[in-house]
Amino acid sequence: MATERERDRRPDPEALLALAGREGRGRLKVFLGAAPGVGKTYAMLAAARRLKAEGTDVVIGLVETHQRAETAALLEGQEILARKKIPYRGRELEEFDIDAALARRPALIVVDELAHTNAPESRHPKRWQDVEELLDAGLDVWTALNIQHLESLAEVVSKVTGVAVRETVPDRVLQRADDVVLVDITPDELIQRLHEGKVYLPETARRATQNFFTPRNLTALRELALRSTADRVDDQMADYLRQSAIEGPWETSDHLLVCIGADAQAEMVVRTGGRLATRLNASWVVVHVAPEGHQESDPAKVRFVDQAFRLAERLGAETARLAASDAVGEILRYARRENVTQIMVSRARGKFWRRWLRRDFAYEIVRQSTDIPVHIIAAPEAPAPKARRLRLKWRAVLRRRMEAGLLGAVAAVAVAVGVGEALNAVLRLPNLSMVFLLAVLVCAERFGLLSAIAASFLSFLAYNFFFIEPIYTLTVAKPEELLSLLVFVVVAVLTGSLAGRVHDQSETVRERAHNTELLYDFSRKLSAAPTLDDALWAAAAHLQRAQGGHILFLLPQADELRLAAAWPPMDEISAGEMSAARWAFSKREAAGWRTDTLPNLPFQFRPLVTPRGAVGVCGFQPKAPDEPVTPEDERALTAMLEQTAIAIDRSLLVGEAVRSAALEENEKLRTTLLSSLSHDLKTPLASITGAVTTLRQLGDQMPVEDRRDLLASIEEESGRLSRFVANLLDMSRLESGAIKVRGDFLDPAEIVRGAVERCRKAFPGMKVETSLAPRLPFIRGDAGLLEQVLFNLLDNAHKYGGETGASVHARQEGQEVVISVTDEGPGVKPADLEKIFEKFYRGGRPDGRKAGTGLGLSICKGLVEAMGGRIEAQSPAVRRRGTRIVTRFPVANAEREKKS
Repeated sequence: MATERERDRRPDPEALLALAGREGRGRLKVFLGAAPGVGKTYAMLAAARRLKAEGTDVVIGLVETHQRAETAALLEGQEILARKKIPYRGRELEEFDIDAALARRPALIVVDELAHTNAPESRHPKRWQDVEELLDAGLDVWTALNIQHLESLAEVVSKVTGVAVRETVPDRVLQRADDVVLVDITPDELIQRLHEGKVYLPETARRATQNFFTPRNLTALRELALRSTADRVDDQMADYLRQSAIEGPWETSDHLLVCIGADAQAEMVVRTGGRLATRLNASWVVVHVAPEGHQESDPAKVRFVDQAFRLAERLGAETARLAASDAVGEILRYARRENVTQIMVSRARGKFWRRWLRRDFAYEIVRQSTDIPVHIIAAPEAPAPKARRLRLKWRAVLRRRMEAGLLGAVAAVAVAVGVGEALNAVLRLPNLSMVFLLAVLVCAERFGLLSAIAASFLSFLAYNFFFIEPIYTLTVAKPEELLSLLVFVVVAVLTGSLAGRVHDQSETVRERAHNTELLYDFSRKLSAAPTLDDALWAAAAHLQRAQGGHILFLLPQADELRLAAAWPPMDEISAGEMSAARWAFSKREAAGWRTDTLPNLPFQFRPLVTPRGAVGVCGFQPKAPDEPVTPEDERALTAMLEQTAIAIDRSLLVGEAVRSAALEENEKLRTTLLSSLSHDLKTPLASITGAVTTLRQLGDQMPVEDRRDLLASIEEESGRLSRFVANLLDMSRLESGAIKVRGDFLDPAEIVRGAVERCRKAFPGMKVETSLAPRLPFIRGDAGLLEQVLFNLLDNAHKYGGETGASVHARQEGQEVVISVTDEGPGVKPADLEKIFEKFYRGGRPDGRKAGTGLGLSICKGLVEAMGGRIEAQSPAVRRRGTRIVTRFPVANAEREKKS
């Protein structure tokens, strides 16, 4: 047994799994620099030339020299891929040709400028995604990157340098790199290179030294590059030690939870959380909590959350959407359930009354989180210009809604005053507060919470002014009246608030009920679809009504995706859309609109995945291309696509089951045929061989009678073999349709006599009785085939009835001629009467052995039906013995036949 110490020295399982997950993936080396001009591309090309000289297959995929002579000299003699030309707005852009690189498949490919943004019609919007595809294909890649382009550091770099960073690379790309080479020079050396014209042209270099390339900025960027490289080396060292089972004081892995709100600061919080997770070497999750029973109608807030989640996924985080009335309690429950070790929240400056009451979100998290450390970061004072525009736009919409609610409140209170005056004039009621409460409830139900609160305060003023002495003033003469007014306003506010919340939640409940009804109707339609095509067209039509825009379904056929259904109908899709569909199917991830693959397409393609793998692709065109899909619509769409995938998989399984049953039946028939052949061929051949051997060895010594018996045995067994082979040939001809049936006029009595005579010759000891009705009408058919049918029936009667005999009857019943053959055997069970006409079905003989090949009755059925007749089996109930095979043929009317 292994000791505890030996167990501790085993390699870390998670580290080994991570190492195994990289199997088959290419290696990535990143040449990292603090700023442009430090020599990243030069160092990368110099190392590539050395490898090329050593015999490694090196190809230059794309390198930007920026007119630097030293860098361009390193490209001489290298194999360089031609760039792909993409037309864009009347001119051609040159981009990295990823398809050419995949077709060439070198051992190492050099792709410069990892953070570059590709042309709009490219497969991927970013070059780092091209590199990811090359790595997944097993190619080794070298690339170059400046530190300011890291996603988590972009905001920090913008604050330090004052220059906005527009092109970014997710941190996970650098974290997953196999090697990181830091190309570093001092700020003074870099500025000197600028002045010498080795980085930019003189005029550009002069402007750069005045803005970005200042000693302060370059020092800050250099520090960020050194820190990032040191963190990466530390992670690599830790992974190596864990994989090698080297002892060390390993700490438990951290799990960071980052809380974001629906505001412009969400992306900043995510970036900060990403940097903290990188420093902690921790897994992390980004969480947003929405009010329970409330669907966000502010498009700006929906966009803030969607963009923050997409950024978090690019940075390598998980995401989760929660819904609860108590956001703080729900986050802490989630944190404890998911074993979160640290929480990070942002804290804005907030309003004075919130700070005074200590009711802000960050304060409550800190107060209630007694066992989990909390990081609080300061949010910026002002939102970004784009966020400000969105907020102003939404404020305009909100202002219009508030105006409608306020006008409704004024109108409701005015009506309440009128009703109160009328009631006071007629009934002289002492208290009319209920009338005003009714106005508050009407506003809450019709306009929502804000209108109800406004109606509460307006009712307070109106009730005091018009109905409390002294009237037409806002003064109160009696203390009890003042108390009544205060109680009234509190009750009105509370009642209006509750009714307003009910009104707001009812909208969400109604929307969810509608989505649930749509999903139920959708599931019912899919279940009722008889074929796969019907299911696809039903799904396309239903999704189009629910989501708007075109809906496409593509299924794999002969190793290629084909358009299977579309609503509204369309015949084909563009080449770019087909590329996105293929990507979604092969990679099992979304492609197209608002994704990282071909995002400029009008469609988004999602794989239809089941436990057995991808079964197809669905493409949908969004209602509003400029807005993200709302969480409610996303849930409904996901549920419908899952139902569609299940329906497709079910149809495919049914087809596979049918094919499997057919193969099983064929295998069963093959086994039965081989068994029959082994018996029905081996037995007569053994008899013939034995008789021939005996005659050859002892023929002269045997009596004449014994020799005759042996010769008769040879003749009988040869006839048996002949009939067996004839049955096989007849069945083969029936199944292939090779039998040509003649339509001659036949005399049934003559056919019966011929079959009986043939039977007596084949089985001399068998007794056959015939009963033929006089003046039987003619029937249409083939004389030879009909005689063969009757002989097969008599042969079957001999097998199962033995020498006891059989009887043949022929008579007319209405417009049919009925010919029946009855044996004296043990009979057939009623449940097996239909089975005896199946191929290779064999019943038991009186001695308990299986008889025949099981083809005779099947051949009879095929021949009778080919001649327009019917055949059935009966088990006579009177004698409770024997089996009767009945054939029926229509009477042939000679006159009618001639006329036709």
